[in-house]
Amino acid sequence: MSGLIGRKIGMTSIFDENGKNIPCTVIEAGPCVVTQVRTIGVDGYEALQLGFDDKNEKHSTKAALGHFKKAGTVAKKKVVEFQNFATEQKLGDLIDVSMFVEGEFVDVQGVSKGKGFQGVVKRHGFGGVGQATHGQHNRLRAPGSVGASSYPSRVFKGMRMAGRMGGENVNVQNLRVLKVVTEKNLLVIKGCVPGHNNSYVIIHK
Repeated sequence: MSGLIGRKIGMTSIFDENGKNIPCTVIEAGPCVVTQVRTIGVDGYEALQLGFDDKNEKHSTKAALGHFKKAGTVAKKKVVEFQNFATEQKLGDLIDVSMFVEGEFVDVQGVSKGKGFQGVVKRHGFGGVGQATHGQHNRLRAPGSVGASSYPSRVFKGMRMAGRMGGENVNVQNLRVLKVVTEKNLLVIKGCVPGHNNSYVIIHK
């Protein structure tokens, strides 16, 4: 599946030809350098390794510097492999946002915003105030009953409880490409994508 590494710039909205206001996300997609070509003979599978976003040389290991030097490029902050790439590429090739076409659908993968330790009302949508469910009767946002008594004398795995929320890999599918700004390496995609502003995202065709 072909794709690019990008950076989420932020959200905005545009008007279509019918005057409808469409919420959208702006992504700086590429340009990405082919830093390694995986082959069946050497690696046992076929894939393209792409690098994005230049990294300061003093913050890179010698092993990483040598790896990127083979591709004729500087060290990169984000490296991702793409299997079943649509076009054949060579080491050191540059892939930019022109691979996308306006109107096509893409999948965007990223790490969702971390929200820290949250209770059951925010994390799982429990009723809370006014809808005292799950065995509670006089506490406002408590989880209520979480298990049986003497048997099985434990809480079952998967019980919805308070805990850390967010910071997970999220893949949003079938987002329409509204605009491709080639000269600025920008993609305008309908809807929202996971992650905070300036976070890395992976766009799959």
